[in-house]
Amino acid sequence: MRLSKSLYTRGLQCEKSLWLKKKRAELLSKPTASQKAVFETGDAVGGLACKLFPNGKEIPYDGTTFDEKIELTKQWLNEGIENIYEATFEYEGVLVMVDILHVNSNGSMEIYEVKSSTGVKAVYLDDASIQYYVLHGLGYDVQRVSIIHINNKYIRADALEIDKLFTIADVSSEIVALQVDIPNHLHSFEAMLSSDTEPKIDIGKQCDYPYECDAKEHCWSHIPQYSIFDITRLKSDKKFDMYHSSIIEFNQIEDISTFTKTQQIQIEAEQHKKIIINKQAIKKFLDSFSYPIYHLDFETFQQAVPEWKGVIPFMQIPFQYSLHIEQKNKPLEHKEFLAVAGKDPRYHLAKQLVADIPTDVTVLAYNMRFEKSVIKNLADMFDEFAIHLMKIHNNMQDLMTPFANKEYYTPEMQGSYSIKYVLPALVPKMAQAYKDLDSVHNGNDAMQIYPKLATIEDKEEVKGLREALLRYCELDTLAMVKILEKLRENN
Repeated sequence: MRLSKSLYTRGLQCEKSLWLKKKRAELLSKPTASQKAVFETGDAVGGLACKLFPNGKEIPYDGTTFDEKIELTKQWLNEGIENIYEATFEYEGVLVMVDILHVNSNGSMEIYEVKSSTGVKAVYLDDASIQYYVLHGLGYDVQRVSIIHINNKYIRADALEIDKLFTIADVSSEIVALQVDIPNHLHSFEAMLSSDTEPKIDIGKQCDYPYECDAKEHCWSHIPQYSIFDITRLKSDKKFDMYHSSIIEFNQIEDISTFTKTQQIQIEAEQHKKIIINKQAIKKFLDSFSYPIYHLDFETFQQAVPEWKGVIPFMQIPFQYSLHIEQKNKPLEHKEFLAVAGKDPRYHLAKQLVADIPTDVTVLAYNMRFEKSVIKNLADMFDEFAIHLMKIHNNMQDLMTPFANKEYYTPEMQGSYSIKYVLPALVPKMAQAYKDLDSVHNGNDAMQIYPKLATIEDKEEVKGLREALLRYCELDTLAMVKILEKLRENN
């Protein structure tokens, strides 16, 4: 039984997941584009963190077996290499690769596990604890174990300051405390993996914590696509209490009095297949703004390692917006902006935004908290636009409100007030329009594609992808126009 540290933490989350990974990996879901992007970010952050411990050597991953990695690690330790990146060890069938191994002058060691998140999570302690277990078991003197993570309060200046970008958290005492349980976990895993029969472990909160499991589609195959697990803002404990009482579908719920008002609306709409519209509330919402209406949507991306001055790790950096301008008894007008990739887009975007949106108009967004935060960050960054930007910020209204409050609800929304559920429920033709788009079909696609434009040499490919980004963002604000029209029809 050879286990890596990732397999060990997988087993701690769910032994069935570990068994499937080792025995029936074809049943697991493939990583999504977003998940792959997270892995790429992790690799980049890990490489950068090595600069905190310079003049080291890295164990090559490609082109070497694990046994060769282990032997090379031993060789470099014997040669007195002070810092080894991806140092590889095995003890009792458990294989670990230490992100950064620092060897002190007296021969004692320090383990540094690098994470691209902004804090220390419990699962990181499990990850680091199995590394300590292996090295300690091999007889090495491990004096310190630390988690290196991103400092979310770091604001980039003109140059990147590695020592300020990262926070080093000493977790040695927590790691030592976890050692007592590791042998029991390993014995349990070994017994479970010795069987060719899939473990009988029912679904539970472990399916999503600390990570969404890639075996979820397999393990949840008996749950309908739309079930009690989709009830809005219902606590996980209550969902599983219902599940264990054999209540899975909406028509099995007999007493809805214990649910919140919005949850009752969802359950009632599903049980009776009816549309629920609070016309008085919708009218009050529609009366709260006047023409002209500027429908606004931003597209943003994030950088774990800030490239430009004033950027904070994982800050939402706007690179694009779409505006549909709606005036009474006049044709719909559209304006748009898409920055050049590879350069800081914020100044030019802010400059164009204040040129496109007056200070005294209704600005409508879907989930305005996001758009308002983007505008506030721009105002904080650029004094020359700050007053104008904050007037846009203060004039903003949220098209999501009647749907979040379930003042307009249809069973097709399936408990969600996300625009990706609201739009097809109200305007089915628009949903097909998103499917017909080329390359960019959602915000995640836009977030992944835009930064890569700077690395693509084929000008025609860049031109095509930029056009795809523009058409997607344009469709987002056109969708808002159509949703607003639907609200008016039912008022």
